[in-house]
Amino acid sequence: MKKVFIAFAALAMVFTSCSEDKKDNLQEQNVNMDDWYVYTDADVDEANKVGNEKLKSCYSMVNLNRLLNENPGLERKMYNIEYQTRALIAAKKPSGTPGGGGGGNDGGGGDPPVGDGLDVINIPVVVHVVMQNPSIVTDGQISAQIDVLNEDFSAGNSDLSSVPSEFSGLVANTDIQFTLAKTNRVTNGTSAWSTNDAVKYASPVESPSTQLNIWICNISGGILGYAQFPGGPSATDGIVLLYSSLPGGSAAAYNLGRTATHEVGHYLNLRHIWGDGRCNRDDFVSDTPISDAPNYGCPSYPTVNCRSTDMTMNYMDYTYDACMYMYSEGQKTRMRAVFASGGPRASMLP
Repeated sequence: MKKVFIAFAALAMVFTSCSEDKKDNLQEQNVNMDDWYVYTDADVDEANKVGNEKLKSCYSMVNLNRLLNENPGLERKMYNIEYQTRALIAAKKPSGTPGGGGGGNDGGGGDPPVGDGLDVINIPVVVHVVMQNPSIVTDGQISAQIDVLNEDFSAGNSDLSSVPSEFSGLVANTDIQFTLAKTNRVTNGTSAWSTNDAVKYASPVESPSTQLNIWICNISGGILGYAQFPGGPSATDGIVLLYSSLPGGSAAAYNLGRTATHEVGHYLNLRHIWGDGRCNRDDFVSDTPISDAPNYGCPSYPTVNCRSTDMTMNYMDYTYDACMYMYSEGQKTRMRAVFASGGPRASMLP
């Protein structure tokens, strides 16, 4: 009885913003958090790549480690978000649906959920161009970047046919779309920004609870971009992109706009597909195979690690822009869960 009381007390704390009916629904789900983690070795892993032009990287996990150190309550907040995400997904799975095919616990995948009750989700986007000469990033590039996001998130990208048959049945139209709401251009003397969020104060965040903020700038150290996961400080909520990663930019092999696709995935609560660990770490999505490290360049198929074929063409890997072209059904479910009632991005819905 004591264990049952503790479990229900924890659920009450997590879902205080939900209705009583909603809480009762979620409490009936069997949510296993044994595999959950938040800190990673990303600081060491990513630092080893700095300066290697062949190993351009995303600093989202390094940024997360920093925010966790600076905000003592963030780890608990992210635990609660993860608990709610798993409970919501479990509540929508058909009875008897298997989970954890990729090693995670109800993070999404397996049989797709019955439905989340939401239509196509449209996210307004505020773009901040912060550079010594902000006109270097053209309106046409910004528009093209929004187009790439819309194509990639709707499975409307022309290279989708390249997905191997092993994964073709998992390709997801996330039903998430993006609309440019505003562009701010700020002239700033900083030649290259680090990943400490300083660029976000040069052009302050606008309405982060209802809009996706994207900062475009020059980033030092061969870093393509970084994002803030749901639950982080509102003053820095959004993603940062290397200006040359936009469509038509000069970041060779990374200039088709898919850095933004990758970083928005983090913003919507996706981890890197290899889980930022070894074979015993997962991305909490059960239809993405376990791997032990990122893939780079254009890997041949099949690339096998941890006794399974890597989904190297997934947007949450580190491959070249031209060699990533899908989200999975499990990733779709996980992303859309953040918009559910009481979710960390629910306020973005009208």
